[in-house]
Amino acid sequence: MVFIPRKARKASSTGYYHVVIKGNGGQIIFEEDADRERFLRTLGKYIREEPFEILAYCLMDNHVHLLMHAEHDLDRIMKRITCSYAYYFNTKYERTGHLFQDRYRSEPIEDERYLLTVIRYIHNNPQKAGISRREDYLWSSWREYLGRETVVSTELILRISGGRQGFLRLSKSADDAECMDISEKQRLRDQDAAALAEQLLGVDNLFRMQKMEREERDRAVRILKIHGLPVRQIARLTGITRAVVSKA
Repeated sequence: MVFIPRKARKASSTGYYHVVIKGNGGQIIFEEDADRERFLRTLGKYIREEPFEILAYCLMDNHVHLLMHAEHDLDRIMKRITCSYAYYFNTKYERTGHLFQDRYRSEPIEDERYLLTVIRYIHNNPQKAGISRREDYLWSSWREYLGRETVVSTELILRISGGRQGFLRLSKSADDAECMDISEKQRLRDQDAAALAEQLLGVDNLFRMQKMEREERDRAVRILKIHGLPVRQIARLTGITRAVVSKA
C-alpha cells in the first residue's frame, strides 16, 4: 500500500479561519437542543483555556461552521474541542467510534472584505438550507451581534461593519463570493421518512425490524443511516432503542 501524506493546511497570515467540522459519514451530531447547548459550553470552556477567539458560529444538524482567530495551535485547539464533545456525545448515546469525519476543514481569511463575506455566509446557512430565517435561528451567533455576547467576540466585526445597524445591512446584502461549503440535507417528515425506509428495505411495516436477527437488523439500520435518516427518527419509526440504532 502506498502511503499518501496528508496535504498541509494553508496557514493564514492574519490568524483568521473559516472552520467546518462535520459528522462522520454525514451523521447527525446534535440530536437535541441540550447537545447544542453542550457544544457551546465546550467552546466557552476552551476559549478561557486557549489563545483563540470565536467571531461567529452556526450549529447545523450534522456540521458546524466557525469563524475563528487563532495565531497558533489551531490543530490542538480543534482537537480539544472535538474530542471533548465527542466523548460527551458517545457517552450520552451509548455509541462508539468516530463522531466527526476525519480532520476539520479550514480556509484562511486574509482580508476584511472576505472576513465579512464569511460571517454573512455562516449566519445565512440555516436560511440557505431552507430551515429557518437567519434572525429566527437559535443556534447561530447572529443574535449575539444584536444583544448579549456569550461565546463570540463581536467587537471587530461591529467596528468594521459600522455598528449594529451596519451589521444588519451586511447580513441582508447579497454577495456572489463563494465560501467553503458543505451540503445540508433537510430532514424528512416522519411520514416521508417511513415511506423511504420501507422502499429501501423492502418491508411494509418498519416495526418488523424488531424481530429480525441482530446482524440483519443492524444492516438495515445502517442502510437507513447512510441515506440520511437521523438516529432519533429511526428509533421513532422502528421502535428500536436509540442506543441500538446508534451502535449499529
